[in-house]
Amino acid sequence: MTGILVAALVLGVPALAFALWPLLGARGRSQVLLRLPPDRRGELAERKAATLRALRELSFEHDAGHIGDADYAELSARYEGEAAAVLTELDRLGPAAPAPSRPPTGVAESRSAWRHPAALATGAILLVLFGIAIGAGVVRYTEPDRPAAAPRVGAAPLAPPVPTPGGGGPPGAGRAVTPEVLQGMLRAARASLFEGRYGEAIAAYQAVLKRDPKNVDALTHLGLIVALGGHADTALETLDRALAIDPNYPPALLYRGQVLYESKQDTAGAIRAWEKFLAVAPPGEDRARVEKLIAEARARR
Repeated sequence: MTGILVAALVLGVPALAFALWPLLGARGRSQVLLRLPPDRRGELAERKAATLRALRELSFEHDAGHIGDADYAELSARYEGEAAAVLTELDRLGPAAPAPSRPPTGVAESRSAWRHPAALATGAILLVLFGIAIGAGVVRYTEPDRPAAAPRVGAAPLAPPVPTPGGGGPPGAGRAVTPEVLQGMLRAARASLFEGRYGEAIAAYQAVLKRDPKNVDALTHLGLIVALGGHADTALETLDRALAIDPNYPPALLYRGQVLYESKQDTAGAIRAWEKFLAVAPPGEDRARVEKLIAEARARR
């Protein structure tokens, strides 16, 4: 016990003095200036960008036929109103204030986090504990071995781990759902997609694919979301996976033509995809719109 205390004093006291010296020498220094609150103009600029992006995506959805004229007019008016409110607030705030001048020479601008009193005190305590541990180790391993402390020969080995009931598969594996539940998940995902909550829609479609990896509806609309995000190649790969499962799925053919036409500038490929759509799609508004798109694409060639 005496050896431990001696080792702790020899190693811990110098370490404590070394850690506390900057803290004691920091008295009389100027305090750190408080930071200015964040400028509201930055928040408003982000809201404006998000609103304009939502308007562009809403126009894309309307052109694709996922949103009717009445819903498009209502959502467009709401987003335009929000954008107008943001612009009005920006005009009311006026230009941003000039950045504050630097403090005069000789005044400390900021302190390193490692020189904070709490950090220094914590470091001192850890150094003292480290010194005590080293002293205890020195005393322990310099003493002669004690025969009573030797392990018993022939001691029984540890018991093997008890297997977990239910097998070792990952949680949730093989969990089946009824078709009604699956359709409900798809409706919720599509509602999130049409309302512009793309993060929720992606999570919902991925949950569907986890239970039904060959769900063509989920694959198709995931491809649409990826296309809206500007990743045309990944969108085409996802749509091709859906068409490999069901080559005659009309929405996948429609979206594939739009991605080829608008993002990849592949007019011939877009026309081929749309012609396959016309071959399988029933008469209706979507069919008439695709016929118009084909005519416009051929006129630009």
